[in-house]
Amino acid sequence: QVQLVESGGGLVQPGGSLRLSCAASVSIVNIYVMGWYRQAPGKQREAVAGIRSIGLTTYGDSVKGRFTISKDNAENRVYLQMNSLKPEDTAIYYCKANHAGREYWGQGTQVTVSS
Repeated sequence: QVQLVESGGGLVQPGGSLRLSCAASVSIVNIYVMGWYRQAPGKQREAVAGIRSIGLTTYGDSVKGRFTISKDNAENRVYLQMNSLKPEDTAIYYCKANHAGREYWGQGTQVTVSS
């Protein structure tokens, strides 16, 4: 069983930055992949960024060059640094872990980009 807790969301102006954090209840060293997803009102959940246990990263087309995913194995945390935020980045952001054939999700953290 893996529990995930997101934090760091909030209200930010367009062009601003936020750093999201996802704390895992277990060691993330051997978790195959962890990632960030988001869901805006009336839209389907979409993949934002992912990071594998060996450190390889992937990004959704809409966030490439603006968002950076990273992890701290010692702290069992995954981060999402979000720069140059746009109103269309407004959504609930969820952390996900794929481990031992199962998927685990956090409860989400709200990010609102507005002036």
